[in-house]
Amino acid sequence: MSLTDSQAVVSLVAALAILAGLAGVVVPGLPALPLCWGGVLVWALFGDAGAGRWAVLAAATVVAAGGTVVKYLWPGRNLKRTGVPTRSLLAGALLGVIGFFVIPVIGLPIGFVAGIWGAELLRLGSNKLAWPATVQALKAAGLSMLVEFMAGMVIGALWVAGLLFA
Repeated sequence: MSLTDSQAVVSLVAALAILAGLAGVVVPGLPALPLCWGGVLVWALFGDAGAGRWAVLAAATVVAAGGTVVKYLWPGRNLKRTGVPTRSLLAGALLGVIGFFVIPVIGLPIGFVAGIWGAELLRLGSNKLAWPATVQALKAAGLSMLVEFMAGMVIGALWVAGLLFA
């Protein structure tokens, strides 16, 4: 295998890891940002030597770490402001995972919503109060996914820039 072929394989592995990471935003069990970052790491370690690759890896590290922190803090702050407790989110996550296995793929969102709604119904005692809290929790989960996806896209864009310019 020539140097060019090995570089193509390394770049393909990196691209697949980044794509798997982006899919991991919505697929349970795939760690989204670690996969995106890992793709850049593989590319930096096994690609052509050059400072540009390490600069791309450093930038990807900052984006991955920042995205991970923001994906928890920003939605969590919004939930605290609206009064939705963590245990309702945990109930949603638990039923979402169970739902994923009972009804493959679509069971995840169904279980998540049912878990949050059920926990809020038990806590608040009224559907009139439980449903708005459930909607707030869904908005927070969506915001978390959006932050994670955008961070993954930025990592992917950094990698593409590194391919072109490093």
